[in-house]
Amino acid sequence: MSNRLAHETSPYLLQHADNPVDWWPWSPDAFAEARERDVPVLLSVGYSSCHWCHVMAHESFEDGPTAAYMNEHFVNIKVDREERPDVDAVYMEAVQAATGQGGWPMTVFLTPDAEPFYFGTYYPPEPRHGMPSFPQVLEGVSAAWGGRREEVADVAQRVVRDLAGRKLDYGKAGAPGAEELAGALLSLTREYDATRGGFGGAPKFPPSMVLEFLLRHHARTGSEGALQMAADTCEAMARGGIYDQLGGGFARYSVDRDWVVPHFEKMLYDNALLCRVYAHLWRATGSDLARRVALETADFMVRELRTREGGFASALDADSEDPASGKHVEGAYYAWTPAQLTEVLGEDDGALAAVYFGVTDEGNFEHGASVLTLPQEGPVLDGARAAGIRQRLLAARGRRPAPGRDDKVVAAWNGLAVAALAECGAYFERPDLIERATEAADLLVRVHMDGKARLARTSRDGRVGANAGVLEDYGDVAEGFLALGAVTGEGVWLEFAGFLLDLVLDRFTAEDGSLYDTAHDAEQLIRRPQDPTDTAAPSGWTAAAGALLSYAAHTGSEAHRTAAERALGVVHALGPRVPRFIGHGLAVAEALLDGPREVAVVGHPDDPATAVLHRTALLGTAPGAVVAAGVPQGADGSGGEFPLLAGRSLVGDRPAAYVCRHFVCSRPTTEPAELAEQLGSVVS
Repeated sequence: MSNRLAHETSPYLLQHADNPVDWWPWSPDAFAEARERDVPVLLSVGYSSCHWCHVMAHESFEDGPTAAYMNEHFVNIKVDREERPDVDAVYMEAVQAATGQGGWPMTVFLTPDAEPFYFGTYYPPEPRHGMPSFPQVLEGVSAAWGGRREEVADVAQRVVRDLAGRKLDYGKAGAPGAEELAGALLSLTREYDATRGGFGGAPKFPPSMVLEFLLRHHARTGSEGALQMAADTCEAMARGGIYDQLGGGFARYSVDRDWVVPHFEKMLYDNALLCRVYAHLWRATGSDLARRVALETADFMVRELRTREGGFASALDADSEDPASGKHVEGAYYAWTPAQLTEVLGEDDGALAAVYFGVTDEGNFEHGASVLTLPQEGPVLDGARAAGIRQRLLAARGRRPAPGRDDKVVAAWNGLAVAALAECGAYFERPDLIERATEAADLLVRVHMDGKARLARTSRDGRVGANAGVLEDYGDVAEGFLALGAVTGEGVWLEFAGFLLDLVLDRFTAEDGSLYDTAHDAEQLIRRPQDPTDTAAPSGWTAAAGALLSYAAHTGSEAHRTAAERALGVVHALGPRVPRFIGHGLAVAEALLDGPREVAVVGHPDDPATAVLHRTALLGTAPGAVVAAGVPQGADGSGGEFPLLAGRSLVGDRPAAYVCRHFVCSRPTTEPAELAEQLGSVVS
């Protein structure tokens, strides 16, 4: 018999709909039930592609006696962290403060007033490695609630007071300058792994936003060191097992320092961000490797994550069924043995593929299997032969049981995908990718935005979810719309971005210019979340700052530019000290220091010369440059879609480009080479 989660849209919650646990979704009714029964709340937070979430569910939530105890002594609430990042953020802060660490599944015990008093993550079904068993934890919490209520209440109140008393180090007023950004680069240099690429040790995460900062810093200053760190890290990741050598796309992170063995889940946000980084690396260097990885990652997103409605699904699971054992294990879909290569390719090509992809009898993964890599010392294959081997192996892999897919559409991550696909389509002359970006943007407008331009966080199967969008949704979707408008020349996307950013100013901004993750009128939790750090994806804070800055460059709006500058004050505090956790903020600050430059391309869309100028403008490496393209204003009643086109005209009846920066405009040019020089273009 299904529980209350059967009526939810989240695939993660639906995975628990048949548990014997009497789960509730996060709701006022659940807390009212806890008050009426006078029992604590057990809050379990996870997400669909989380390996240990599945493990704990199988071990404990599917176990009849454990579920019966939970139902008798607690009101049990299950939350998808991707649907409710605000709930996740608030209670994760409490877990980290209490235990010094966090992660998922997150297990927190609350009073009926939602105040946390006992914290943890994964608990095994029996005592293990110094950890108590989950039944022991349940019994201990229940006993404390029944016999030491005052002590429980005191702990809960102290936790809430501690969270409320935490003050964000907002930094200086105004945006950082060149000195702070140079300091951030110096700090990154100290943490850089010069042997393997990337930053820090194992596990090693793809530093997508830091890479974007390094590329922009090089474009602004000419720093060869910044470019080298970005290029070497991108090559190391692209050659490693964290990158899918057959199907394209990146896994969540590498468990080792060498990028070899990944945690196999694939997230939309990682792939959207990295697709854009590799495209920007190609734009800066002309690297064939960067071009290939950018396009393969774009094609992966379209092939494996695109939904029937035109949006993009959140993730692919790390686990899949191992045909040999019948069990769900991590990496079963992706790993190979030499014998399996030979079975698909034959003796000669199988032996060659084993050397080419670093597959050995010992293996680099588990049970003698290997994750495919592209070793530096491997053989150099003819492009057609390498592609043929990849295609045959990919087809064979496609016959294996595939990992599960979380097909909910998250607004923020779709905004990132729109930006990446639109730019890849323009750079590499792939109009199909621009079409996919446009379809996803249409879905966001049609399904996620209401009549007042307020965003819903998620949808699934074209059905909008019940949860309100948070700041990252507004910032990332606005960024996607702005990128799409720059590529297509359709000013409606600038207009939609403006609607969203006006709401950021009205509903998410504090008097001091700092930004909250939730709107002023959102559900009140025990603390209003406010986190500027960039971790797996841009924080709402820095995403909004970037979109506000670009919108201001397009429109000349002082309110939006001032808001961006004030929001970037946090980079003063975090940039030189912990640059790895404010990478997107640093990248936005680079755009601000550069202007950002404003480019207006004026000409008729059916004129090939206009298309060449437009693509040249998009290929410019000037950090954060904004591009508007359209017909001369008033020529046929259009052209007013982009304010940057106002007053711009053809030059000698030829399409022309106008570049402005810091209120100073260069002479309009009709020559692509001259425009490329003005914008620092490398490729054409």
